[in-house]
Amino acid sequence: MLKRLEIAGFKSFARKTTLDFSSAATAIVGPNGSGKSNVAEAFRFALGEQSMKSMRGKRSEDLIWAGSHSTSRQNRAAVAIVFDNTPKKNGRIFPKLDFDEVAIERAVFRDGVSEYSINGSKARLRDIQELLASANIGETGHHIISQGEADRILLAHPRERRAMLEDALGLKVFEFKKQEAQRKLDKTEENMREVEAIRRELAPHLRFLGKQVEKLERAEELARELAEICRTYFAIEDLYLKEEKAKTERERGESKERLQAAAGELALFEERSTTDSEGMKRTDAVRSAERELERVMQERSALARDLGRAEGALEAAKRRSAQVAESPYVKVAREDLQALKGEVDRQAGAVEGAEDLGALRAALQGLRAAVSAFFERFVNPNEELLAEEQNAVYTHQNEYDALLKKDKGLQENIEQARTLLMKAREAQIAYQETGREERHRLLSLADTRAHEEANVARTEARLNELSMLAEELTRDKAEVVALAGRNALSYEALTSLPEEDRKTQEDRKRMLERLKIRVEEAGGSGEDVRTEFEETKQREEFLAKEIEDLGHSASGLRELISDLDTELQKTFSEGLAKVNASFSEFFGLMFGGGSAKLVLEEPAPIEEEDEEEEEVRPKNERLGIEITVNLPKKRLQSLMQLSGGERALTSIALIFAMSQVNPPPFLILDETDAALDEANSRRYGDMIESLAKRSQLIVITHNRETMSRAGILYGVTMGSDGVSKLLSVKFEEAVAVAK
Repeated sequence: MLKRLEIAGFKSFARKTTLDFSSAATAIVGPNGSGKSNVAEAFRFALGEQSMKSMRGKRSEDLIWAGSHSTSRQNRAAVAIVFDNTPKKNGRIFPKLDFDEVAIERAVFRDGVSEYSINGSKARLRDIQELLASANIGETGHHIISQGEADRILLAHPRERRAMLEDALGLKVFEFKKQEAQRKLDKTEENMREVEAIRRELAPHLRFLGKQVEKLERAEELARELAEICRTYFAIEDLYLKEEKAKTERERGESKERLQAAAGELALFEERSTTDSEGMKRTDAVRSAERELERVMQERSALARDLGRAEGALEAAKRRSAQVAESPYVKVAREDLQALKGEVDRQAGAVEGAEDLGALRAALQGLRAAVSAFFERFVNPNEELLAEEQNAVYTHQNEYDALLKKDKGLQENIEQARTLLMKAREAQIAYQETGREERHRLLSLADTRAHEEANVARTEARLNELSMLAEELTRDKAEVVALAGRNALSYEALTSLPEEDRKTQEDRKRMLERLKIRVEEAGGSGEDVRTEFEETKQREEFLAKEIEDLGHSASGLRELISDLDTELQKTFSEGLAKVNASFSEFFGLMFGGGSAKLVLEEPAPIEEEDEEEEEVRPKNERLGIEITVNLPKKRLQSLMQLSGGERALTSIALIFAMSQVNPPPFLILDETDAALDEANSRRYGDMIESLAKRSQLIVITHNRETMSRAGILYGVTMGSDGVSKLLSVKFEEAVAVAK
């Protein structure tokens, strides 16, 4: 699985050096100080080790070739590990990468910056860690045992020992998945809080808009009611005005015809009456009386038009007065509001600057006076406005009454003129000594002409009145269209008036006026408010759906985390049992008997006053791992009672046991056999051969027995310039050459 290691400028390897690993076990030998251990540290470096202490340095610059008298220093140290990723029986060791060869490289520069790459493409340290975790290469370095660290796992804290075991069991993949799920869960919960905050901000505005829409709906209902009444009222009024106008015009035409006929006959009679001076005198008297009657009637006709206009103005003033009396609202000019605000601000400034009680009291009195003056002016402005409208009604009523009085006087003048005309005609007839029948005819013609002249004046006044009513109806239609829409005019013309008196139609008019006021108070159409309400409502519904989706997502993530915890616990328990089986076997092999076991440490006891902590303690609390050993013919109380050689053997047994359960792609052992005697060295060599069947081994050793178990032997030497160099021997080729 491990193909080669490429080192350039790293520690004592100043020049580019390549180690090929084509054998199951490779041994690296050489004198002390030649740079053998730098090979193990090169592995640590490339795999993302962050602890400088683990690589025997204080700063990243210590990892770069510092130079010598013959070789200049390097500004960059780089190490690349190349894996064989061709598909095997169990698939690729890096299943996420569809490459037959995977190169993981790390470079460090003198400014301390590190760069990582996978097959030449830049990557993050986390990407490297996740990739390695998928191949059971954890960040705790359980697969690399550096020089002097053989008993590190024995001396580690129980929690650290558990982390090493979890790495060996390949649980880091689960941890990465759990961390990613927890990160997503935290982000989801944060998003839920943000969305909920936005919903809380929208809620009062949505309620306000909802009330506005309810008001609009009430206005629309009133507008529909107004439109319905208007359709009936307008249809009746249209036909009424049309029929009244036609009737009045017909009456005026008929009166004019009768007037023309009577005037013609009288003109003939007058022609016969002008043969002498006395007759002419009588005729002049008649004509003078006729002119006076005509003048008075023309004046009354003009007065009739003025009466119609005055009556219309009076009715309009009465309606405005009624509207003001019924309206609960007050209109206040912007300048008055700004003036009140300025006065309040000024008095508030005086309060802030007040240093004694008297100044404070004076400022408060000034503030009260300003507010009181405003309220005296605007609290009941309807009364002032109503008084103005009532004054207008009074003025129009007086004008109308004066015109009526004048009309009454003109009527009396007309009667007087008629009387004078009749007397003049009677005198004219008496002078002419006409017969009774002719006198009766003349009187009848005179009466007819006077009567028809009055009818013409009356019908013309009526036509003027109907014209004003038609104009008022046109204005009403325009107002109703503005308030209730053109639907109010969508009525069919009537062919006949309903059987009802005129008062019923007048009642409709009053109801129409009241509804117009209520629709105006309700605020009109307000489509902008409705549109904003719909948009805000849709946004709130979207946010609610988003919170629901986020809630489902969070629930799924919590379930995933719970499943991962369960899987972790299950895999850990099963792995611990397998490691214990191998650990006990290797331990017995190394010591010729006895036993060893990994056990979970006991949870810390809970004091009585801390009983509540039991409820919050996690069900899957990560307990550390303790090691218990039982040496043959020896009774121990703790690991610290083991000798150095015994600790080394125990550590080796545990390392090999962990590697047997879930073998990593490679295992590096840096002089872990240094403390072994000859007998234990053979046992160690046997375990090396057994372990090499599952993982590639790189062993740094001085032990001949260990060397004999390797397929490739690298010799590391160091020249006078301090540069490490390699010599290699492949035992199979060497044996063939020797033969």
